[in-house]
Amino acid sequence: MSRRLVPWSLGLLLIAGTSDVVTATSRYEPPDGKIILMVGQTQEDTQAYLDAAKILPAGLMGYTAIHGEGLQSPYKRGAGTQYVQKLSSEHPDTVLQIGLYLVESYDAIAHGEMDAPVDRLGEWIRHIHRPVFLRLGYEFDSPDNHYQDVLYIQAYRRIVDRFRMHGVTNVAFVWHSYASVGSQKLAAWYPGDDYVDWVGISYFNQPQHYMQPVVQFAHDHGKPVMICESSAATFKTQYANSWNLWFVPFFKFIASNDIKAVCYISCDWDAWPQFKNLNWGETRLQTNPEILRHWLDETENDRYLKSSPDLFKLLGYLENPA
Repeated sequence: MSRRLVPWSLGLLLIAGTSDVVTATSRYEPPDGKIILMVGQTQEDTQAYLDAAKILPAGLMGYTAIHGEGLQSPYKRGAGTQYVQKLSSEHPDTVLQIGLYLVESYDAIAHGEMDAPVDRLGEWIRHIHRPVFLRLGYEFDSPDNHYQDVLYIQAYRRIVDRFRMHGVTNVAFVWHSYASVGSQKLAAWYPGDDYVDWVGISYFNQPQHYMQPVVQFAHDHGKPVMICESSAATFKTQYANSWNLWFVPFFKFIASNDIKAVCYISCDWDAWPQFKNLNWGETRLQTNPEILRHWLDETENDRYLKSSPDLFKLLGYLENPA
């Protein structure tokens, strides 16, 4: 699928001989046939996965809010520990995928009342010298978040504009839909091609036909697709048949929809007060040796990118100025 080069895109340009045909990729989009593999979402669960899998994926996932909760110091409030700086410091050859919580601040951001914390976040990202995928107001169309579409777009664009003004060039902006019932009116939420590098979706226990319109929207706009959050919620990895019921369709969806990045949340949801009433259950891969073996058999394939000294170059990362 060809990509349109949009303003502020520093993707790789592939020029064949003297041909005038140029194919451009979105920021940090991997080469065709490659998928950025990431895991998350808490310090505890991420470390447990790494200890069991013994393979460091290409990316690690964390969360913060506009005032930096969980960014430069540990933060824990009912859902495990967030500490993005620790992920960055301990794993220098990985990209970061960060969910930026905006529910309680997007109105003020949209009206320019929070430029100072926005700028501080941008400065932190600029100085970690690696690719960062930033999900601005993740799952913007989820009813649980109660965003208003016009203000959401204003807040999204305000953050992007502030980052660009201050030379934060090592970030890909991810527009992340929850891709479930109610996600049909996507155009009303869209900040515009010049503000979106990637389109993201969630993949939990919803039917795949709810996700398909978001994937099609991304393809229509020439944007790569990231599964930003995924977990075998309600299927539960301790069940003997969960591989065939959830994981097989999951990997088929990745292959058939040209998904370019995927993040799995390996988590015991019931262990965290924030999620225990959802009945999502145990989805840690390592709790079922058979599931973990199947997972590693699939993701050890060269299609799935892992941490390596050559990873950033492969993604077209250009080092920030000091």
